[in-house]
Amino acid sequence: MSDLKLAIILGSTRPGRNGEAVANWVLAKAKERTNADYELVDLLDYPLPHLDEAVPASRGAYAGEHTKAWSAKIKEFDGYVFVTPEYNHSTSGVLKNAIDYLYAEWNNKAAAFVSYGSLGGTRAIEHLRAISSELQLAHVRQQLSFSLLTDFENFSVFKPSVTHDHATSVLFDQLESWAGALKSVRS
Repeated sequence: MSDLKLAIILGSTRPGRNGEAVANWVLAKAKERTNADYELVDLLDYPLPHLDEAVPASRGAYAGEHTKAWSAKIKEFDGYVFVTPEYNHSTSGVLKNAIDYLYAEWNNKAAAFVSYGSLGGTRAIEHLRAISSELQLAHVRQQLSFSLLTDFENFSVFKPSVTHDHATSVLFDQLESWAGALKSVRS
């Protein structure tokens, strides 16, 4: 196994969320690979209240136990696949909140994006790209965008087209390459 450790972050906690099926599909595809170890990180397992740290995240002086636990988990990884819904032309509030809790933990690591929504969630990815740039989180070009109209049956049962398979391989190739290269920047 590789020493490269990557997280698939499930960015929705909504009841009946479609993101769980998407994230599990991404994880299954990732587990077919040998260049990195992938782990699913579900925001339901890290219940963060609306940002409640008095000191900016860039200072790293976390007071809350929930923040410390979130920080410790995110520090474990060399890169991330963010799985996001698109709500109101952006990412989910819970994912944005979770990202905002931390700063240095994201720096000089790699990110890839998987989205879903009526138009594939591409606007959520565009917002995450801007946020990632501010956090010194290098984001790869390849992305996956799943349409509620064509990749879900009755808007709720995830049945992605096989046409996504090639893009998925490219996404993982890019993420693993960048995450590996950025390890030397952090050392």
